[in-house]
Amino acid sequence: MSDSAVFVPHFHWDREWYEPFQVFRHRLVAALDTVLETAETDPESRFTVDGQLAAIEDYLEMRPENRDRVVALVREGRLAIGPWLILLDEFLCSGETIVRNLQMGWAAAGELGGAMPVGYLPDMFGHIAQMPQILARAGIEHAALWRGVPGSVDGHAFNWRAPDGSQVRTEFLFDGYDNGLDVLLVPEQIGRALGDYAEMTAERWGGDPVLAMAGTDHNAPDPQLASWLRRASGEGRPITVATLDEYLRKHVRDEVTAVVTGELRSHVRGNILPGVLSVRLGLKQRMALAERTIDHAERMNGLWSRRDDSPFLRLAWHKIIESTAHDSVVGSGTDETCDQVAARLAEATQAARAVRDAALAEPAALVPSDGHLVANPLPFDRTALVEVDVVAPPEGTVLIATAADGSTAPVQLISEAPTVLSDERMDASQLERVLRRIHRRELFGRLIDHYELTAGELVFHLAEVPTSGPFDLLILRREVAEAAAAHPGEWRVLTLEEARATALVPVDVPASGLASFRVAPSETTASTASLPATATDRTLTNGLVEVTVAADGTLDITGQDGTVLYGVGRLVDGGDRGDSYNYAPPAQDVLVSEPTEITVEVLETGPLRTRLSVTRVYEWPAALSADRDVRGDQVVPTPVEMLVEVRAGEPFVRVSTSFLNQSADHRLRFHVPLPEPVTTSASAGQFAVTERGLTAEGGWGEYPLPTFPAGSFVSASAATVLLDHSSEYELVGHGAELAITLLRAIGSISVNIHPLRDEPAASEIPVPGAQDLGMRIENRFAVVPSASGWRGAHAVALAEEFRGDVLVTRGTGPAGGQLPPDRAGLRVDGKDVLVSAVRRVGGDDAQVTGTEVRLTAMSDTASTVRVTGTFSEATTVDLLGRPLSRTPVTDVLELDLGPWEIHTVVLR
Repeated sequence: MSDSAVFVPHFHWDREWYEPFQVFRHRLVAALDTVLETAETDPESRFTVDGQLAAIEDYLEMRPENRDRVVALVREGRLAIGPWLILLDEFLCSGETIVRNLQMGWAAAGELGGAMPVGYLPDMFGHIAQMPQILARAGIEHAALWRGVPGSVDGHAFNWRAPDGSQVRTEFLFDGYDNGLDVLLVPEQIGRALGDYAEMTAERWGGDPVLAMAGTDHNAPDPQLASWLRRASGEGRPITVATLDEYLRKHVRDEVTAVVTGELRSHVRGNILPGVLSVRLGLKQRMALAERTIDHAERMNGLWSRRDDSPFLRLAWHKIIESTAHDSVVGSGTDETCDQVAARLAEATQAARAVRDAALAEPAALVPSDGHLVANPLPFDRTALVEVDVVAPPEGTVLIATAADGSTAPVQLISEAPTVLSDERMDASQLERVLRRIHRRELFGRLIDHYELTAGELVFHLAEVPTSGPFDLLILRREVAEAAAAHPGEWRVLTLEEARATALVPVDVPASGLASFRVAPSETTASTASLPATATDRTLTNGLVEVTVAADGTLDITGQDGTVLYGVGRLVDGGDRGDSYNYAPPAQDVLVSEPTEITVEVLETGPLRTRLSVTRVYEWPAALSADRDVRGDQVVPTPVEMLVEVRAGEPFVRVSTSFLNQSADHRLRFHVPLPEPVTTSASAGQFAVTERGLTAEGGWGEYPLPTFPAGSFVSASAATVLLDHSSEYELVGHGAELAITLLRAIGSISVNIHPLRDEPAASEIPVPGAQDLGMRIENRFAVVPSASGWRGAHAVALAEEFRGDVLVTRGTGPAGGQLPPDRAGLRVDGKDVLVSAVRRVGGDDAQVTGTEVRLTAMSDTASTVRVTGTFSEATTVDLLGRPLSRTPVTDVLELDLGPWEIHTVVLR
């Protein structure tokens, strides 16, 4: 039994949760005031600030006069800060966001004296497989965590190994991050209580001292803590007060032999609260949109702009990372907290969109205003379908798209806009009021091309791009006033727009590059794609994939290799008497899977895109009974529209679902039946594809439901589903079906009596907003049938293509001018290689200047990657941007990546 103990004073600070951010910050300021006063009163005191620099940032924003006090304590090693900016939920954001979280936390801590070099992850709801590699590639050798560790670990530490083989020594907080508090309940009895605790946990410690984490949520330790411990130490048992970093560097002696590889999602020693993966769908969708927008903004800014928009990008990243907090994006907070998270993510998206659009405006100035610019954010060539607004062709003519090199492509018209925008009659004395609608040249969102003014009639002709020369509003005002005076009485004011249509255009865009095109009438028809999309009453096909609507409204999908998935899209709705943390079925559940009405309508027939709509009406119970154990008798007929789409050249079927939610306390899942039962599934996310079985390890007080996270795709057997945002899935029916959660509607942060969890996860606070009542619930994904699974389907690349739409903007150069030639950016060739970042790095604090590219081998085999662009030097850097090696190159860089390796290089 260990004869000594190390106490680590700390707190765990949920930045927002059952109270919104500013309320918790008020408590934070008081708590850190106490910490600083205690530290300056007692030179032996130590304090660890929860591993997240945001707590210090939030404090100093309110107490800027205390910055020097903080810096002094950090430099003395008595106040441990960082390395993270925020304690995140690792499964509900991208791997790139996790890297930026660490980078921003490390940099900000460096300005205050230096970050704690420990991957402290005390309260996350499980841990991703690649976290050891992320830490190791940032030079961090130690981690410390609680939830998710498997039952095979019987000591207080283990070596945590990532799929690539990287590993970090990991301190297992097996009794939680507050295990020292029970020892401190009676200050006069600390020595005895510590002896009891050491005896009870002796098998965990070996020859190492007991680690007593002396802290809890939202409270500073008692200022008398150090004096209590000195007194207890004097009574016989050696006690040291340290930061977590000091404990790991100075007090751990035993060699660690236990090894755990991959993700940590076991329930055996603590709740991992898996229901957070699916509650408050809107936050997950906003996170994905914000991450995608800033990714595109960085790529466009770094490759095609001369502007330094780094302040806006930093702002956007900061707001995204703040929102990844493990009580933020998970949706386990109050309604006002979740509203604040949603608003913060919206701000991040807006800032990133502004940078993206400003970057595109520069090359758009070289494209004539009757043309369009297309930017490809992905590092491989692609043919993309884009929707643009065009002048409708005269009857009997067709439209074609012409590229810069003179090649032509077919255009598919998908809608036409009305030409009469306004037809009004008014007295001549009221004409001046009409002119007030005009802002310089804009009217009804268009521009005035010309106008006709005759006795008793004023006609405006609007266009998106005027061709009639300058327009002078002051002259128009004078002319109208004179005409009104000359012709009193009733006038007609007619506002006409040139005939407009929405066109679908196929565009070939080089890797990370730019292309342009214009659409115009033609007497000849451009040849259609070699594999055009076609439609019949219930079938869509493009020669690569075919989908047919079955009699029950589900889909039968046939892949290029002949693989058939039958019954895709069966919807199963059941009750949920759980909370934001854990799903739970009511004791008397009613599963609704059969629609009462089915209608099918073909919307588009090709040749570039075909679409049909399947509307199924379901009678879902409106709510649970008062005792929450029965689904109520009242039902709500709910139409669910499923939009099914096949595009020319794509080997997958795009599917989206939409319905107005009118039911409370329920879970809806989208089922994909498999050709035969399976025992494993795999999902992609955070730099890895992780395989899982049909069960999860239990043993604490939480039923181990085998519901798992998925980031960009999930795959089982011959079915791969590409995802728009982080989602929850499960293999059901003994491995016969893949079920993806579309909605989980609940009404309480936590419930005290939960059938699948012993311990309340929080207070029983009502959250009516988490029911999503009256909200339109939309999900989109794509289904890829392939007998060779996700690898044979090239799901890594397809998922990026599905999520990473090209960016389209109208040209702003003189109309009728020549289209600029296509321009290629950065090209990356390599099988199953993910490029998670392309951005400009530089500035006063940068150690390397150029274009940073982060690549990951998403495979268990080594691969060679070829990067092509315009550069003469390649510098390999670690995940904190510190240079490791430099190599002279000429426009082509070849890299040998090991299995699952994350590699970052700066090109210049």
